Amino acid sequence: MYLFFFPLHLHLFEVLSTKTLMAKTKVMVSITLYLLSLFLVMSFGELQVGFYSKTCPEAETIISRVVTGALLSDPTIPAVLLRLHFHDCFVEGCDGSILVNNGADSERNAFGHQGVRGFETIEAAKAQLEAVCPGVVSCSDIVALAARDSISLANGPAYEVPTGRRDGRVSNLSLASDMPDIDDSVQEMKSKFMRKGLNAKDLVLLSAAHTIGTTACFFMTKRLYSFLPGGGPDPTINPVFLPELVSRCPRNGDINARLPIDHFSERRFDKQILQNIRQGFAVLQSDARLYEDEMTRRVVDSYFGLLNPIFGPFFEADFVESMVKMGRIGVKTGRHGEIRRVCSAFN
Repeated sequence: MYLFFFPLHLHLFEVLSTKTLMAKTKVMVSITLYLLSLFLVMSFGELQVGFYSKTCPEAETIISRVVTGALLSDPTIPAVLLRLHFHDCFVEGCDGSILVNNGADSERNAFGHQGVRGFETIEAAKAQLEAVCPGVVSCSDIVALAARDSISLANGPAYEVPTGRRDGRVSNLSLASDMPDIDDSVQEMKSKFMRKGLNAKDLVLLSAAHTIGTTACFFMTKRLYSFLPGGGPDPTINPVFLPELVSRCPRNGDINARLPIDHFSERRFDKQILQNIRQGFAVLQSDARLYEDEMTRRVVDSYFGLLNPIFGPFFEADFVESMVKMGRIGVKTGRHGEIRRVCSAFN
């Protein structure tokens, strides 16, 4: 850094010239800093909205079109793709590791991923993208964008997804051993979320994604028939709701039969599931437990205050914030990872 001292009699021209020199110096410094930041982004990477705007401008449109088409043949696809994104991010980070099918040890075969679907939809989008801009759009970004489009198709909020993820080169079922589970206590769930950089509020909001999901009776058996010592249902289930659950999942019935997780609005994205939790109409035990913990209960209740519609907090905005936050877990960018040619196999 240079310091200039001007004598009082310095000619005006000299002053202007010096000022011009300083201005040019500032411009050069600004350009240098910009180029340095650009180099750092290219070298180390970061997620950004519109990452493919120049390299594959049709990317998000293509993915949206594929997801919309999948919905026409499978009305459950929004919940399916939303769950796929969650399960991908909670293992090796949001890197598409769950998509790889490299034999019996593939991550997708992990016990914690039971019932996860949507792989064909992601592959269909990838195939179309490869035809237009080969080797550009990652499978992990397709998963994140497909989840976003799924929420919108279920009448949820539309929002921007930062992209630029690269696909991981590791996929093994042993790495999925710490997935959140319906039998977890609230403390266990909070700990698992915290290890991923998420807090109690994120736990409540991301659990609320169950508003458009379904579950199998397999996951209801313990809660309905052996929750208490000697047998018996979970006493937190609303007695008005219990007979309906029992009729849908009878003892020794079909464990693969499915029922909506959100009792009142199965395929509409809204905060009804949080109201269900407050009133004993939660289907999953893990959801019901959110009302047993003081911290998570406060989060649930915060969306139903008398002045909530005016002053907030606003469920949809907070949900989007937690989704974007989750989508950043363990991402690989810049020189890390790869861009797979097909999502089910490493290059």
